[in-house]
Amino acid sequence: VKQWRALHGPEREVIFRQQAVVAQQGFSDFTHPDNPITIQSKAFPHLLYQFRLAYSGWRSVTVVQGGESYAALATGLQRALQQAGGSPVEHRTDSLSAARNNRQNVWTDAYSELCQHYRMTPTRNNLGQSHENGVVECANGSLKKRLAQQLLLRGHNDFESVEQYQAFIDCAVDKLNRRNRARVVEEQAALQPLPEFTAAEYQTLHLKVTRSSTIEVRRVVYTVPSRLIGESIQVRLHHDKLVLFVGQQPALTLVRVYPKPGENRARSVNYRHVICSLASKPQAFRYSQLRDDLLPDDNYRELWQLADEHLEPREACKWIVTTLRLAFEYDDEQSLGEDLLIEARAGRFASITEIQSRYLGGNPDLEFSASSQHTLVSYDDLLSSIRSQEASI
Repeated sequence: VKQWRALHGPEREVIFRQQAVVAQQGFSDFTHPDNPITIQSKAFPHLLYQFRLAYSGWRSVTVVQGGESYAALATGLQRALQQAGGSPVEHRTDSLSAARNNRQNVWTDAYSELCQHYRMTPTRNNLGQSHENGVVECANGSLKKRLAQQLLLRGHNDFESVEQYQAFIDCAVDKLNRRNRARVVEEQAALQPLPEFTAAEYQTLHLKVTRSSTIEVRRVVYTVPSRLIGESIQVRLHHDKLVLFVGQQPALTLVRVYPKPGENRARSVNYRHVICSLASKPQAFRYSQLRDDLLPDDNYRELWQLADEHLEPREACKWIVTTLRLAFEYDDEQSLGEDLLIEARAGRFASITEIQSRYLGGNPDLEFSASSQHTLVSYDDLLSSIRSQEASI
């Protein structure tokens, strides 16, 4: 044991590779990036999932959001196996709660099924013995060093999208994989063939949409379109998105949100989901628990403050709700908000009719006029008429 502990990281890695020639081992681990990353100038908290083949050192790295969840593990692992073109005989992790119930000392059902799907034997290193996962532990350091160098050459850490950031990482990882091209080819030839289909990389939840057009998932409240109120839906929970199904039909995809550090809860509110129903009862806006979140940006927040100061309470609610409805119909909320804010700062609040005429061209099809409900007698008359026509045929 003393001799083992005296070995340096690279020497330990050589021993692991020698043992892995026959075993065909693959290793998984999560790590925090050393360099802060922004997406469109906004902080992007994330982890890097790394999979590595022990013999050749070939690796795959996937950007994952949230924590070390099963969805993140399954997404990164399956992506790695597809890139490698096969699966190893054994897959090793540390004590990931996404893979193992450490209290009961058993593999989780989802992870067991995932390994069985790819014909891999799941193993883990002993608690507190990180060197037993050394092939990928050592690789985390070299990966982050390479990424830091590439970011330095790039000149900045901001990316337009997560996809662009992932492509940047893939390019850096590809350069690392070229170092052992001969060993990579040799090991890939020995991998097991992949199954025809990938396994599910999500968790399934069954929820009912509340009367306020919301669902709650993992301590986060999400708004959904008001047409789904009262519906029982299936939610497929990925590490970066939620896919909602009504029956067998996909209804909506939402970006997954996580509570910020130090906070227990979070919200993901989209005014477009509820604005049509809110327009029929605009006074509910003032006392809504989601009021501040319904306003899409700082311009609309200031618009509401000014309207609330200068207009009568009922008129202020009606004005801001109808403005949001117009932003939804106009499909350019930014320019509408900026224009109205300039006027509001000068103390002028255009009437709804004027705003409609200005931005919707006075199109009568888009005017928000109240419609009257038909009487039940009229439906009876309609049915009687249909039956008479059918009888005459």
